[in-house]
Formats: sequence, C-alpha cells, structure tokens
Amino acid sequence: MYDIIVIGAGIAGTSAAAELAMDARVLLLEAEARPGMHASGRSAAYFAPTYGNEVVQNLTAASERFFRKPPTGFAEAPLIHPRDLLFVGTQAQAASIDAMQAASPSLSVIDAAELAKRVPIIKAGTLSQGLIDPVGGDLDVDAVLQGYLRLYRQRGGALLTNSAVTGLSYSLGQWQVALSDRQITAPIIVNAAGAWADEVAALASLKPLGLMPKRRTAILLNAPALADIKDWPMVIDVDEQFYFKPDAGQILLSPADETPSLPCDAQPEELDIAIAMDRFLAVVDLDIKSINHSWAGLRTFAPDKTFVVGFDPIAKGFFWLAGQGGYGVQSSPGMSQLARHLILQSALPTGYERIKASVEAVSPTRFSS
Repeated sequence: MYDIIVIGAGIAGTSAAAELAMDARVLLLEAEARPGMHASGRSAAYFAPTYGNEVVQNLTAASERFFRKPPTGFAEAPLIHPRDLLFVGTQAQAASIDAMQAASPSLSVIDAAELAKRVPIIKAGTLSQGLIDPVGGDLDVDAVLQGYLRLYRQRGGALLTNSAVTGLSYSLGQWQVALSDRQITAPIIVNAAGAWADEVAALASLKPLGLMPKRRTAILLNAPALADIKDWPMVIDVDEQFYFKPDAGQILLSPADETPSLPCDAQPEELDIAIAMDRFLAVVDLDIKSINHSWAGLRTFAPDKTFVVGFDPIAKGFFWLAGQGGYGVQSSPGMSQLARHLILQSALPTGYERIKASVEAVSPTRFSS
C-alpha cells in the first residue's frame, strides 16, 4: 500500500515526507499526539546562514530562497522576519572573533560603541567587539511545520499519530513496521526519529551511529521598562556561552548548553537556568525580578556534528535522516530535497543543485569503516 514509511513527524520527517509524496505513496508515523512536539516545537526559531559547519551552511543556504518566497499556499505570512545576527566577544575572546571573521569574510566588525547603540543594555567595559550578519532573521517554526503538513496532505500523504514503532524487520523486499495495534509494510523506511533515531535503528538490528541528544535550555525575561527592543539583533557569544534575542516583547535567553541526555521529554534544570542568568548578567545591565517561562529541548548530534542523510550501507531500504543538531528547521527545505533526491533518484529542483556537494559528507557510510 505504501512506498515509503517515514518514522518521526518533526520538521525533518515532515518536510521529507511532503517532498517524497510528490512521487510516492507515503505514510508518516508520529509516536506523540501531534507532530513537532519535541525538538522542532522548542526551537529558538532563528535563521542563521553563517551558523554551523560547512555542510550545515550549504544546506541552509540552499533553503533560504524557500523561506523567503515559499510556494503559494504554504504560509499566510512571511516565514522569515529580518533580524541581524550579532556575534560578540570580550577582549579575551579577540582570537575567536578573528577566527570567525576569517571563516566568514562577509561579517562586518563593529566596536564597543556600536555594540552599545545596537543593544543598549550591554554593560560598559565588558564586550569589546562584535561581528554583524545582516542576512539572518526570526523564523516562524510553527508556520514552517504546518506548511509542510499541509503540503503533505495536499499531495496525498497519510499521517498516524500516537503510533510508536515497536518492531522492525525486513523480508522479501519489504520492511515490516510493527505498531501497538497493527503492522504496516513498505520497501523503504526513513528514520527521522530525532533523539530516538539510534533506538529505531536498534529495532532493525542495526548498530547505533552514536547519535547524542543534548539538552538546550531557554528562558523568557521581561524587557527593560519602556525600551523598544523589537529591532535588537540576535546576540550570540562568539564561543557560544549564551545567546539572547527579542521574542514577542520579551527577551529569550539561553546558556547555549549542550548537556548529554537520554531521549526524553526534556525539562529545564535549575542549574542551567542559573548559569544562563550568570552569563547574561555578566555582560548586561538589567534588573531581573523573575523568570516568566523556561523550557528545554533536545538537539541530537552525530559524533562529527554533521547531518546523517542517506541509505544504510548494510540494511537495504533503511534511510537515515538524523543528527540535525540545532540546525534542522533552518535547513529543512534543502535537507528534504536532498532526501527526495537520494531516495527516489530524482533530479534536484532549480536552486538546490549546490546540495549535491554534501552527499558524501552526510552519508551514513562514513561511520562504517
């Protein structure tokens, strides 16, 4: 009945399913009550073309056109809202600033005086310089996810929620996918299970790749009284010790933590919240009386922090779509087109040709030696 079964309805699985459904009969399985309940639904929601390694940047760059001009009917409003990205550092971090500028010459250097103009709460004498990237912006993550779900349904795709996979086996050219109440078959399965991707592989008797879920914490704080913060940039410590940005009239702050975790429904821990506040207050003047909200999510990385996209070298018809780390949303158009290209042997659409250069780098075969 189905050509492809996609396991996991986060942004990676949903976007890939939507593109595959153009030419195949696809079933999308989600263990939770609705799509996007874990990493995709807890993203900091920012599009940063200069963020991540070369492969991440390549797939992000390939995705930009889609976000800025999505297909008709995909979304009712723009998906990206302009917001500069500002990397900052103290005098002691000058070498890190220099290295980042050397790697990304398009970034412009600004001094402490300009930093204070752009972000008035920065404490005098702390941050000495920064690098500004004017290409980034706030990304409407929910609109992206809902747009892909809508596109998927329009193309005839089927979705089953509350459908955790309990077993996988392969026989006579078909994968048997066991759920609690039924068994479904297809010649190809796509493992887009996020933090649970290695566990899904284990159900198929495959060795884990060493994917590591890492907890990331975020909190919301009141903005300074009477301050107009809507045009402030996204501010990231050059060594990724913290970041903050405006968020619906409040300040979203994270300690940029990467605490190893088992796959789970991640929750914020008091220590990480305290670390976030300590790092933030070291560089800003702000009277914080309370925290309005806190949450956490899991960002799952491969050992080399590069995406895993491709067919397993041993198990026929088992396709990996995992290890997106913190870049899954901003790279989803490019990632989904790459998955479609590799699974269906289809031509890449105009504007996505550059992602061919990343095929070898993202292949799971790199872990088989």
